[in-house]
Amino acid sequence: MGWFVERYQEQIVDPGKQPLFLLLVGLIGSFLFIRTSTRLIRANVSWWPGNVSAGNVHLHHEFFGIIVMLVCGVLSFWYSTEAPWRDLFAFGFGVGAGLVLDEFALLMHLKDVYWDKEGRSSLTAVVLATAATLVILLGVIPFGIGDSNNQESGRWGLVITVALNLVGTVITAFKGKTWLALLSIVFPLAGLFGAIRLSRPASPWARWRYDKNPKKFERAVAREARWSRRRRRTYNFIAGAPTRRAARSGPPG
Repeated sequence: MGWFVERYQEQIVDPGKQPLFLLLVGLIGSFLFIRTSTRLIRANVSWWPGNVSAGNVHLHHEFFGIIVMLVCGVLSFWYSTEAPWRDLFAFGFGVGAGLVLDEFALLMHLKDVYWDKEGRSSLTAVVLATAATLVILLGVIPFGIGDSNNQESGRWGLVITVALNLVGTVITAFKGKTWLALLSIVFPLAGLFGAIRLSRPASPWARWRYDKNPKKFERAVAREARWSRRRRRTYNFIAGAPTRRAARSGPPG
């Protein structure tokens, strides 16, 4: 425990990253809490509180999230930037962001798609926001730019490193592996891994390269089917399985 406290002080508190860290904790924590809450409501668990309404109007949790974000944002500009207030405001802002992003799909489609397939974009939004915040928190420099020095050989090494990493990212993107391409921006080995793997069958790379190689295309189709099942199971585990009937009745929250 003492080691953890020491590392936290050294890596988070001393560099002034605690507000950003607490924002990330608030975002992830509120998303997990509200998604658990909506699934319990959906399952009609008797001991769990139901939806929040004002008269006949159902109040989505994005409504509360926007209010929390506005309050914490305004107070952070107006009241104080000193600890512990900046930490509390950052945590509150993260909580509000988690509530809003959990219903990101509703804002994008302007209709109730919480439990529909379109609702999966909410999970995508949460993952992207979490990843972007982590990149800032960790201070990661894209494409390995920070792995060089100022000497002549170092500059050429930098050019070659960035070029190779960029090529890997571009090939991975053309192969239809969007998440892996995004990850490769900060972790170049992911781009190398994606570049040497089979592409997704609907990707531009498959159209260009697999037309004359039906066996490779069949392997890509079979692999895509396996990964689609895994992605669907992962999504259903985290966010709940989509159903058209639940989407028409309105998302709980």
